[in-house]
Amino acid sequence: MEASKLAMVVALLLLLLSSELATASVSYDHKAVIINGQRRILISGSIHYPRSTPEMWPGLIQKAKDGGLDVIQTYVFWNGHEPSPGQYYFGGRYDLVRFVKLVKAAGLYLHLRIGPYACAEWNFGGFPVWLKFVPGISFRTDNGPFKAAMAKFTTRIVSMMKAEGLYESQGGPIILSQIENEYGPLEYYDGQAGKDYAYWAGKMAVGLNTGVPWVMCKQDDAPDPVINTCNGFYCDYFTPNKPYKPKMWTEAWTGWFTGFGGAVPHRPAEDMAFGVARFIMKGGSFVNYYMYHGGTNFGRTAGGPFIATSYDYDAPIDEYGLVREPKWGHLRDLHKAIKLSEPALVSGDPTFISLGHSQQGAVYKSSKGACAAFLANFDASSAATVTFNRQRYIFLLGLSASFPTAKPQFITLQG
Repeated sequence: MEASKLAMVVALLLLLLSSELATASVSYDHKAVIINGQRRILISGSIHYPRSTPEMWPGLIQKAKDGGLDVIQTYVFWNGHEPSPGQYYFGGRYDLVRFVKLVKAAGLYLHLRIGPYACAEWNFGGFPVWLKFVPGISFRTDNGPFKAAMAKFTTRIVSMMKAEGLYESQGGPIILSQIENEYGPLEYYDGQAGKDYAYWAGKMAVGLNTGVPWVMCKQDDAPDPVINTCNGFYCDYFTPNKPYKPKMWTEAWTGWFTGFGGAVPHRPAEDMAFGVARFIMKGGSFVNYYMYHGGTNFGRTAGGPFIATSYDYDAPIDEYGLVREPKWGHLRDLHKAIKLSEPALVSGDPTFISLGHSQQGAVYKSSKGACAAFLANFDASSAATVTFNRQRYIFLLGLSASFPTAKPQFITLQG
């Protein structure tokens, strides 16, 4: 009898545990994305599943994890998944479910940018060619035929993710989703029709009840509860459109795309790290490297004028899946310092200290005694010596430092 009672207790505990996991929550406040009640500093990297082979995916994801990433970010490519109206394809390089499950198996989160307009230097921005022949259609504006097609595909992807239990609220890895992509500048020219479309897109997405927050990048008027985010080489200046939304950087450009006949783009590791450190220093809590692995534009998937088949992007993992040094290792060390500082960084807003004409400090403290400080020299033309906590620090050109518990952990030089 005692054994049966014990078995019942164990069964109840397991049931409660599974119920808790199934209802795991993702939300946000002004500081950060909140996962299961904890604010998180999240380091993310873009890996587009169709730009590499399925055989490469496990290795790419593992290298991203080894590099200190928490999240993998990818677009969803509509023209690859629905090449003909109502005819869907999710095999080979377009096996989205397999890719998401590999991210989960690696213990990472996923940010799913459904769009379904992607841009991404991808053919037709990700739109299927047949879409342009829908009667009465006008793309990315307050247009009935376009909104119907967009809502149908977005719903299809969300339903597929739900059916596979892939949202974090179901115990899966997806913690964020994106609707539309960099629409703000286009909306400006489209006037009221653009504003109405952007509002509709945000509300349509939220109405799909994914259990995770939605974002819209470069969209200053993103409707609540959608978070507007920044894309660019630097985003420390960025402020979300409401004080209760976190400061997020969905595209920190690690380089640039390659055009036939043009120079191969390069962004120094030091400059990349300086930009990210500066963003975190200024209160940012989510950074995504675009790209972390760029890969290859197979077939005729490249979009835009003279864009090459290589989408290497000078990323930390190169086109062929090899780590690019010193960029990969330099950023990995930055991520270690940021993670050591996380308890303080998510606890409150920083206190900024002037350390000179072009030198600044930012100090984060928690009620439990955690402390982190960033010291920065923004003078690109001269070195500087500053005093902090009664200690002198000598910075070369553009140096920044992250000091968890006031002990130096990382220093980077901006090129």
